[in-house]
Amino acid sequence: MTFAADRGLSGPRVAFALNRHRGTAVVRNRLRRRLRALFRELATDLAPGRYLVGVRVAASALTYRRTRAELTRLLSAAGALSNSDSSRP
Repeated sequence: MTFAADRGLSGPRVAFALNRHRGTAVVRNRLRRRLRALFRELATDLAPGRYLVGVRVAASALTYRRTRAELTRLLSAAGALSNSDSSRP
């Protein structure tokens, strides 16, 4: 995941990079929907900026809760979370 802070934005701008090597269109779309839902849940805790999220093949096997935990961990490591409450399940 890549994060570029941009205080000029009113909120987060998110893009997902999933190429055909990540599975069928059904698998890629399911991952994209899951990630969109997670970013919506975390939106109030995210710093304004641009986010580019790349996904590995193994991500399709993760549960929603595990995906949320991994995304939260990545966002924290990138310094993109403004609120420490976002680690709740």
